[in-house]
Amino acid sequence: MTISIVIVNWNVKPLLRDCLQSVFAGEIDPAPEVIVVDNASADGSVEMVRAEFPQVTLIAGEKNLGFSGGNNLGMAHARGEFAFLLNPDTTLAPDALRRLRDYLRENPSVGVVGPQLLWANGAVQSSRRRFPTPAGMMWESTLLERWFPRNRFARRYRFEDTPPDRAMPVDWLVGAALFFRREIWAQVGGLDETFFMYFEETDWCRRVANAGWAIHYLPTAKVVHFEGQSSGQVLSARAIRFQRSKIRYAEKWFGAGTARRVRRFLRATTALEWGIEAAKWLIGHKRPLRRERMAAHRALLKLL
Repeated sequence: MTISIVIVNWNVKPLLRDCLQSVFAGEIDPAPEVIVVDNASADGSVEMVRAEFPQVTLIAGEKNLGFSGGNNLGMAHARGEFAFLLNPDTTLAPDALRRLRDYLRENPSVGVVGPQLLWANGAVQSSRRRFPTPAGMMWESTLLERWFPRNRFARRYRFEDTPPDRAMPVDWLVGAALFFRREIWAQVGGLDETFFMYFEETDWCRRVANAGWAIHYLPTAKVVHFEGQSSGQVLSARAIRFQRSKIRYAEKWFGAGTARRVRRFLRATTALEWGIEAAKWLIGHKRPLRRERMAAHRALLKLL
């Protein structure tokens, strides 16, 4: 068995079906081992996999283990020389698996490689990253970035200063599609489950880099990513998990003092956003939307 693919699913049955179909239609020999970990879906995902993909190893969970826990469980069953953590909201180009595998075979110092992610319309989706810095964590995916969307911290973080059409070393890759040598998993350990969702791949790639492995981006391998189809089902929970994971990452890699500063900044900007939405509600502008956003900001403030 050359490649083990681990897919963690939560309530995206149609997308999971398309993903599995693209995997098994791929130009790869031998066929990959595919492991689906279902995080207690209620949409018939488990029944669909059993009925339509009997060749898949299905692990049907009784609770939602999150991205980290689900992938760790799946990897415990993986037997391949290479492993591929793949989101269910993706479809692979026919040659994507072969290109990723061959790239690692031809580049022995590279431990992890990621494909070029595409939006459904074929546009390139940002997937290359540099490691976060304390300053960058306050400028990326925060109110400051919404006010200053072209700020240099966020642009550098996402490699927007380099073209997306050439293979290159990066610090880390978006976790929707991570292809790597399975020996690395044994060497550095699995995903840190204190990150329920978000920043777990950042943390893992940092450990991989610290162990001396290179991480590369390969644009000739292409994967369509329908981003956020699982987490997007619960928008307020997604924002909460993202910001709490950001604080956890800051604490783990920069210390408690930096984590406190990031937390204070996020609390202040979240409170400001609540105030902006409240003012719009008071003047009668799209009140149902404002009420929903105020509730989301209030929930985040309680947990920061």
